[in-house]
Amino acid sequence: MDISLQRLDLTRIFCDVDDFYQAYEAFNERDISRLPGEVQAKRYQSRLSISEVMTIVIAFHGSGYKTFKSFYTQQVLLDWRGAFPELVSYNRFVELMPWSVMALMAFLNHSCIGDISGVSFIDSTSLAVCHNERANRHKVFKDCAGWGKSSVGWYFGFKLHLLINHQGELLAVAVTPGNTDDRKPVPQMSKDLFGKLFGDRGYVSQALFEQLFAQGLQLFARRRKNMQNTLMTLLDKVLLRKRSLIETVNDQLKNICQIEHSRHRSQFNFLVNLVSGLIAYSYHPNKPSIDIPNFDPKALPQAIF
Repeated sequence: MDISLQRLDLTRIFCDVDDFYQAYEAFNERDISRLPGEVQAKRYQSRLSISEVMTIVIAFHGSGYKTFKSFYTQQVLLDWRGAFPELVSYNRFVELMPWSVMALMAFLNHSCIGDISGVSFIDSTSLAVCHNERANRHKVFKDCAGWGKSSVGWYFGFKLHLLINHQGELLAVAVTPGNTDDRKPVPQMSKDLFGKLFGDRGYVSQALFEQLFAQGLQLFARRRKNMQNTLMTLLDKVLLRKRSLIETVNDQLKNICQIEHSRHRSQFNFLVNLVSGLIAYSYHPNKPSIDIPNFDPKALPQAIF
C-alpha cells in the first residue's frame, strides 16, 4: 500500500480552507484578526491571506520535504507563484504563521473529523521538543512541557493523544505535557463515542471502564502480566489484536507528516505545525484501515465478563 502523502490535491485543500475561513470569519463575533492572548490588539496585515497561509502550511506536510524552510524556498517561492501571486519572503511567512493557528484548529475540528463507527482505537505518542541534554536550558516550552517516558526511553515535551475509527480517520485529538497519565484525557475525548474502544495496557483502569460504560462505551485494553484473563467474544479479541492500526497512524504522522521536530522557536508555530500535519493526514487518500465484513455497529456482540 502506498502511504506517501506527496499527492495532496492543493486546489481542493485551498477551496476547502478558503470556504471554511470565510464562514468562520463571518460567524465569529470576536476579533479573529489578532493573535490569541494579546493584550494590545494588533491586526493582521499582509497581502497574503490567512487562507493562503493555512493552505501552504498544510501542503508542507504532504510535500516530502524534511524542513519547512526548504519546502518554502525551494518549492513554494520557485514553483507556486502562479497559485499564490502575493507570496512573501520566508522570514515574513514565519511571522504570519501564528495568525493562522485558531483557524487551523477550528478547521481540524469542523472538517477533518471522521465518522463514529462503533469501533475505535486510542493511543498516545511522544512529541519531543528538544534533545534530552538541552531540556534544562530549553526556554520555549519551559512552563508547559514535561518529562515523559515512551517505549524507547525518556523525552522532554508533550503527548499527543489520538482517537481513530477502524478506517483510520481521526475522531479526537488532545495534547498534554509528557508527564500526563494516558487515561486522564480519555473521558473528554470519548464523550460522543459509542460501541467499543480498544487501547493498550496504559488504559487499564476499573474506574475508567465503569465511567465509559455508563456513557455507552466499552473499553478493552490488553491485560497486564499480573492480571487474570477476561472472557470476551472472538470479534473483540481480533479487534484488540488490530490495535496496531493506530500505531501505524502515529508512525505516518511522525515520519511522513513531520509533526515532530526540535527546532520550534514559538509555541504558536508548534501548534501550527502539529495541527496542519493532522489536517494533511486527513486528506490522505489511502489511510491505514481494517476491513470488518458485513460491519454494522448496532450488531456488534456484547462482551461477556
